[in-house]
Amino acid sequence: MHYCNVLDTYSIKKPNPKQTLCFQSQAFFLDAFLHNNRVEHFTQLIGLHPEYLDLFLKTQHFIMRGDGPLPYAYRHYIAIMAAARHHCTYLIDLQKQEFLLQGGNASWLLSLENIPQKLKNLLEVNKILAHRPWLLNKSHIERLVKAKGKDNWSVSELAHAIVILAHFHSLCSFIYGAGIMPEVDQEKGHTFTSPRELHHPLNGATPTVGSTDRGEVEELVEKMQKIEKQHRQQQEPSMEELVSTFKKVESQCAELPAGQCRARPTLRAELHRFLEDPEFAYQDFAKRKEPTEIPTFRIQDYSWDDHGFSLANRLYNDVGTLLDQKFKTAYDLTYYTMGVKSNVDTSMFRRAIWNYIQCLYGIRHDDYDYKEVNDLIERSLKNHIKTVCCYPDRTTKKDYESVMRDFRHSEKIHVNLMLLEARMQAELLYALRAMMHYMT
Repeated sequence: MHYCNVLDTYSIKKPNPKQTLCFQSQAFFLDAFLHNNRVEHFTQLIGLHPEYLDLFLKTQHFIMRGDGPLPYAYRHYIAIMAAARHHCTYLIDLQKQEFLLQGGNASWLLSLENIPQKLKNLLEVNKILAHRPWLLNKSHIERLVKAKGKDNWSVSELAHAIVILAHFHSLCSFIYGAGIMPEVDQEKGHTFTSPRELHHPLNGATPTVGSTDRGEVEELVEKMQKIEKQHRQQQEPSMEELVSTFKKVESQCAELPAGQCRARPTLRAELHRFLEDPEFAYQDFAKRKEPTEIPTFRIQDYSWDDHGFSLANRLYNDVGTLLDQKFKTAYDLTYYTMGVKSNVDTSMFRRAIWNYIQCLYGIRHDDYDYKEVNDLIERSLKNHIKTVCCYPDRTTKKDYESVMRDFRHSEKIHVNLMLLEARMQAELLYALRAMMHYMT
């Protein structure tokens, strides 16, 4: 499934004004190298968007190497546990190296039987967060916090662990969605040649011409202009109408087969060392067994801005601020381009992508008309989003190549970054709400 080449960071030529973004990325790559003794392929690819890369690296460094309640070896083992849920051996191999460098017990890498009971107790939360975060409730928090003796988790330790889990679950989606290659020192790893299109001044690629006479970008821009005109001319839809359109999109989500119709890749033997209940997987929220007991998550009742941000900062000092900046940068990021078109307001498309991702996890934005999701996101892109978010290890090269064919490479990567962030925020909203319920 590995198919995307990335920016050759060491072949930048003489400076000119159009290369500003490339030089910003190069500075961040140098910083990453000083911290990690390597510039991982996913870091290079994220470098297509230097403003976001800066915050991504700061956040990852903070949760893995900065001040925090968890020992460093624990942090890297938790990252391994998270990546194992999606069979992401690329991340597992990287984190195994870091785990050992931080003095981790090598026997932990052989079997779950060898890890401390405290970490074993986290396996259930890891499993739920990765695949069905709406099932997480205060009883899961209580069992961890009230475990006996040295096996119990403090709420600050648990908050730290949950942020690491959500970060690496979501990073798995980006790894698979963008087709990251193994590192040169990993099995089947190799270096890259630099594709010429990645040196575009906006860190973009030459769009692929679609098979239709009228490109998808042109049609999308016209649809956004039509919706904007309707906003000005028509009355705001009622709450009943907003709920109805959400339910329609939610049921359509469940009808999309996406990755679930594909055979899951054969589980590599070493993955069993880090997995409990490997058959547990995503289930469409609309098909949950107890819809009355697990209602739709309404952002009006518990939002990141009004609730999650402050609780995250309270439980794990400063992490909420870093996450907030990262979420907003991924959401707001724009160069005002779509494919070959310039001076385009992309906000409507970005919002549709973000809200559709969170719809997959049962989250409804109360003030949003989900009719725009169906107007702006065509079926193949919906399929791709669902596969990358919910069944990332079943993503194929064809998935990546068949969507957004008229868009720049950097724009497709931006969509993958929104997949990462919107998914991570969804996991954190469920987890922080459960922690709030336990604490109150």
